[in-house]
Amino acid sequence: MTVRNLDALFQPRSVAVIGASTRAHSVGAQVMRNVIDGGFSGPIYPVNPKYDRILGIKTYTGAGKLPDPPELAVICTPPATVPELVEQLGRRGTRAVVVLSAGLGTLLDKTGRSLTQAMLDAARPHLMRVLGPNCVGLLVPGIGLNASFAHTNALPGEIAFISQSGALVTAVLDWANARRIGFSHFVSLGESADVDFADLIDYLGSDANTRAILLYAESIKRARKFMTAARAAARNKPLIVVKAGRAPEGAKAAASHTGALAGADDVFDAAIRRAGMLRVDSMLDLFSAVETLSHISRFNGERIAIMTNGGGAGVMAADAVALAGAKLAPLSAPTLARLDAILPATWSRGNPIDIIGDAPVERYVKTLRILGDEPQADAILFIHAPTAIVSSSEIAAACAPIVRALDKCVLSCWLGEKAVARAREIFHDAGIADYATPEEAVRAVQQLVTYRRNQELLLQTPPASNAGPPPDKTTAIEIVRRVLQSQRRMLTEPEAKDVLRAYAIPVVETRIAASPELAATMAEELGFPVALKILSPDITHKSDVGGVALNLGSAADVGAAARAMLVRVDERRPGARVGGFTVQRMLRRPGAHELIAGIAVDPMFGPVILFGQGGTAVEVVADRAVALPPLNVALARELVARTRVAKLLAGYRDRPAADLDAIYAALGRLSQMLIDIPELVELDINPLLADHRGVVALDARIRVAPSSEAGYERLAIRPYPQELEERLVWEGRELLIRPIRAEDTEQHLRFLQQLSPHDIRMRVFHTRRYIAPSELARLTQIDYEREMAFIATLPDAAGKSETIGVVRAVTDPENAVAEFGIIVRSDMKGKGLGRMLFEKIIRYCRGRGTAILAGDVLRENTPMLDLARRFGFAITRAIDADTVQVKLDLRRVQD
Repeated sequence: MTVRNLDALFQPRSVAVIGASTRAHSVGAQVMRNVIDGGFSGPIYPVNPKYDRILGIKTYTGAGKLPDPPELAVICTPPATVPELVEQLGRRGTRAVVVLSAGLGTLLDKTGRSLTQAMLDAARPHLMRVLGPNCVGLLVPGIGLNASFAHTNALPGEIAFISQSGALVTAVLDWANARRIGFSHFVSLGESADVDFADLIDYLGSDANTRAILLYAESIKRARKFMTAARAAARNKPLIVVKAGRAPEGAKAAASHTGALAGADDVFDAAIRRAGMLRVDSMLDLFSAVETLSHISRFNGERIAIMTNGGGAGVMAADAVALAGAKLAPLSAPTLARLDAILPATWSRGNPIDIIGDAPVERYVKTLRILGDEPQADAILFIHAPTAIVSSSEIAAACAPIVRALDKCVLSCWLGEKAVARAREIFHDAGIADYATPEEAVRAVQQLVTYRRNQELLLQTPPASNAGPPPDKTTAIEIVRRVLQSQRRMLTEPEAKDVLRAYAIPVVETRIAASPELAATMAEELGFPVALKILSPDITHKSDVGGVALNLGSAADVGAAARAMLVRVDERRPGARVGGFTVQRMLRRPGAHELIAGIAVDPMFGPVILFGQGGTAVEVVADRAVALPPLNVALARELVARTRVAKLLAGYRDRPAADLDAIYAALGRLSQMLIDIPELVELDINPLLADHRGVVALDARIRVAPSSEAGYERLAIRPYPQELEERLVWEGRELLIRPIRAEDTEQHLRFLQQLSPHDIRMRVFHTRRYIAPSELARLTQIDYEREMAFIATLPDAAGKSETIGVVRAVTDPENAVAEFGIIVRSDMKGKGLGRMLFEKIIRYCRGRGTAILAGDVLRENTPMLDLARRFGFAITRAIDADTVQVKLDLRRVQD
């Protein structure tokens, strides 16, 4: 389940408190008091057989005795009573319960089920939603609902807060009230046995009264469900998260460096980035980020111009910019000249711009206007320290309209308290972000930069396969099959390199020798110097047992090194099975960088790709970044850019830049590999040598395990479904019907602009021609897990692709009903294209197991109604005098 019946949780018309009490300091007494004091206007039903009335309200002996079924019930009784209460309430028609009771997971019922499972089993037949157990409850201040045992009410506002920690819920509530911060929803998840993060994000993402969603997370269940909900909501409003547990967990069981390096927190960070969310480190940063993202809509970069009336404050701000890794904006010559004309001769003539402490109002106004025109400044940090020369409030009143008119991000910092309180209020009322210190303002810029980058990652829709020659999947899959049939999990080094070679990742030639003598012979054939390595299914890190010898210059050296290696291995890993040696010619690539690239499987988010600085000290250096697949070039570039070694790869002094395209291609191949080979659980290329000539893998480790699922099913983010592309001849031309992609934005806009007003009205019931960029983005940047849009394209006269029709289906989170829409370019109608697109979306939805395909159609749109009837749709009901709904039951057996 996801959003089904959540309206009963957040907008109930009646509330029952099961276990209501008057006993001091009891949960039942606090909940009852909160429901009343919160101002809930609907019927309130206390339930407790010990009382006739509680707080003046008639009290009932049991759930079965209530006069009407409550839409929401709050249960605060002993855990053993919860499953039966849920069953009784479900039979009465209650559709949502909040279970405050703790301990259900550790206790069993008579059948041996945990009480948590018994509770869920009781709720399921009635489609009842359960918040909790072991939660504090929920508050919806807008309707006066406080269904919790929190110590205070929440103020109404437009921020939703969801927390897995009950203690944090009450602390944040107290903190927010002191700062007059209000909420649309305030929810304690507890153990989230049913209602989880994804459900609430889905619900709140489309809630008109919520402008931002804040999360406190400790763990995530059902990663793909979470990512799908988060990616959908993040397109509409900011999602900001604090996650506990930044300290890395141990990785003793990892067989590769990649497995050890890809820590749980790194993976969570990667997920947050791809979902277009913002992660912060503290609760203070959480609410600061809301202030920033809600007040600043224009942000184009991180070059900051600092404007201040005090030199000391400017220096502090400049220090904060440098420490944060942001940039001071250089001032152009025209800007310097204009500032010279209005500022005293003693001004700083640089950034920070010190307008001097005696600055009158007019100097502030003129400086702001000049900086607003500076092309090299992306943002302005406005700092004012109070003086006796001019009133801070007068400055604020004069500057606020200027700031609002600027096409540039402005952050304000009114230093002090009482003397600038009115000025701060003026800026706040004008919608200008305000911060107590320059450091907080600079941190806000960092948040904006990170948020913008994450939003850009959200728009990426990479395919499952990458550009370039197709891999030899058959060979790679066969190697893995043979390994598993032999009851092994680790591939030998030669087998691992054969898999990489099948995916066009260059590898150094490697041969296998069964004895020291054969190793010496092979070394002569390859040419000296050579590298010699032990070959054992039981030894993963060969250097750790003395199983690697480099730069061997003769056959005698190879033979001696091999014999000594056998002795060392027997001493350090007694009992290890030794299959011989691998011999490879030493690769001479002076100036090449040693990198690591690999794959690991996170228990929460599935497969991840790691990249960083490699070599034997890889875990000590710990320069790595992690990304969720699938990857395209843009995502691979972003992954590399997050490492320190990226600066070295760009080249320096006499060392040329590495072939970054070759690195991106190798990462893309790894992404494709883990989709093609679901048995792949760990892969480690270390080192991957990279220089201006390309990349080559010197060593590789691969671990596999049996799998019954398709590779893409393991991914937290569904890739672009390239397999759904369909090419056919139509009207004598090659027609391509394919899923829409994020990069189709301009092409889709041209398509919409070519539609006639009549056709637009038939599709969206109005004739509006303008479409906002954000709305256009939502049409092209879709999450294939929830939505599908097939576009029909033809090459135009210049050979450029143009869209001539589109059909779309948006599925509810439970995949029960998909709403469709279809439109064909006005000059292409009447040629059968609409029928082809309709067939495509029906096949797709039926294949996904969607139950119902439905759409709203104007009564006058007879061509659409005729088409729907031909496909078996029924007109089920009238929406209004002009509109009807058509439905097709996809579960019906096809004729």
